[in-house]
Amino acid sequence: MVFAPDTEIALRTVVNLINTAANGRESLATVADLDHFLQTEGFSGSRAGDAEEVASVHELRGRLANLWTADEDSAVAGVNRLLREANALPQLMKHDEWDWHLHATARDAPLAERMGTEAAMALVDVIRTKEMDRLLVCEAEDCDAVVLDLSRNRSKRYCDTGNCANRAHVAAYRARQATVR
Repeated sequence: MVFAPDTEIALRTVVNLINTAANGRESLATVADLDHFLQTEGFSGSRAGDAEEVASVHELRGRLANLWTADEDSAVAGVNRLLREANALPQLMKHDEWDWHLHATARDAPLAERMGTEAAMALVDVIRTKEMDRLLVCEAEDCDAVVLDLSRNRSKRYCDTGNCANRAHVAAYRARQATVR
């Protein structure tokens, strides 16, 4: 384990959120799509349940995508901005099936603010531990999805949104076979 469990969960949620707009597709277009995403990610708290909320999550997604590929100084500025805008005040919480973990906003804060703060808190750990190189973009030529490399040997290169790794491995195999013949 590279990070605390709640940090890894938050980082995976960031990956999944950013990748809802990967490769020119939009899989977070409606309130129902957002409901499904939040349920899948186990995200709780108050909800507006309207198109404005979806738009605010889209705006957050763009900001997080920019942070994902930012250099350390830019990431620090972006993370601090997210925390400042939310008036973040970290505190330990226990709810639902989760044991003690950090929250920095109230459960009734706007959804995008809560999501942004959770992402920012996770990115704080990434930055403090000098692990920004674990935040990647898929190496497949035709994919722009993001990747979180939590492997021990830092070997993850392809996203989980499709079959990018499989296609790359098949192409490499065929190239090797072509040179043998």
